[in-house]
Amino acid sequence: MRKPPAAWTDAPAHPYVSGAVLTAGTIVELCYFPGSLTMTVAVVLCAASLMWRRACPPVALLTVAAAFVSFGADTALSFSAMVCGPMGWYVLARHRVLHPALLVAGGAFGALSVNLVHIASWARDDRLPNVPAFGQAGTLSLFTETFGLSAFVLAAVALGDAVRSREQARQDRALAQAQLIAMERRQAAEAERAAIARELHDIVAHSVSMIAVQAESATYTTPGLTPAARDGFQQIAGTARASMAELRRLLGVLHEDGGAATAPQPSLDRLGDLIEQHRTVGGSAELTVTGERVPLPASWELSAYRIVQESLTNVRKHSPGAATSVSVELGYGKDRLTIRVADDGPGPPGPAAAADAPPGHGLPGMRQRAALVGGTLTAGPGRAGGFLVEAVLPW
Repeated sequence: MRKPPAAWTDAPAHPYVSGAVLTAGTIVELCYFPGSLTMTVAVVLCAASLMWRRACPPVALLTVAAAFVSFGADTALSFSAMVCGPMGWYVLARHRVLHPALLVAGGAFGALSVNLVHIASWARDDRLPNVPAFGQAGTLSLFTETFGLSAFVLAAVALGDAVRSREQARQDRALAQAQLIAMERRQAAEAERAAIARELHDIVAHSVSMIAVQAESATYTTPGLTPAARDGFQQIAGTARASMAELRRLLGVLHEDGGAATAPQPSLDRLGDLIEQHRTVGGSAELTVTGERVPLPASWELSAYRIVQESLTNVRKHSPGAATSVSVELGYGKDRLTIRVADDGPGPPGPAAAADAPPGHGLPGMRQRAALVGGTLTAGPGRAGGFLVEAVLPW
């Protein structure tokens, strides 16, 4: 399989191989068209110096200087100098050894200097009797070399600077793309942490709160308990509630606003099992479904399930050991699902108790779940006392 040209030019050995080939070609040219010693040394140095153009780009200053010297030492510009000189200017511009404006100005000055040397030699050459003196008609034609060489320099510098700008733009795009990918990965990680925090809170908090309620209820519902057994149950309940508080603090490390949920697991088909679990710990709960059951997307089903689950968890958490009844209502409308979870417990804690309690993720998590599907959630004291959670999930 043949390699593309870019693969050869980007190879580490390319500058040395191409520089050696140019040097060999220069020697062959000098064998057929010999010149003065100064011109010979300058042309060979001009070609040989290009072997180190990538390892040490400033060496191209020697290349262009040798090209001007070789042309100044001989009125005939060798083919090797015509090739190596523009390559030197290209290298200087591509690697920004000097500013392009300085390179062009330096090239024009070098061209003018060589041109003046040639004009002086023409004036001493008897074979050119028609060389006009300065100030006479046709003097401007003597500086044709200056304009020609300056045009060569300008073209080589412009090409080198254009290639450099293109490479810089490519590198900037690659850097910007890498930064964008890194930012997207950070956002995905934050969203994943948020999803994990919500799932952990909804699942673990529900299970641990059931342990606490069952242990505390056992002290009242189990007859014939010894004081030691009663204290043991109370310790279990206290340990479970302390674990809940520690769990909320640990989840704060993972929790971030604005995250997205992962693939849903439970659905409203398991809502009956959730109500039955609440009843097994001594709570009274009734489920009422109105309207025609509509199959909902998985994310809607999960959000509704988690809202009811967290509401039941809050009832057990804020009304431990109390005979609190809960009413869960699901209303299927034409374009929305309405969820109402009401209890007849003591209601939300007062300002002083709320200030002492550690912040939880229950209500904020439910609001986030409702917002994820474009819905709203309100929570507060019920009209007949107790606590009321009401969510509207449109589809």
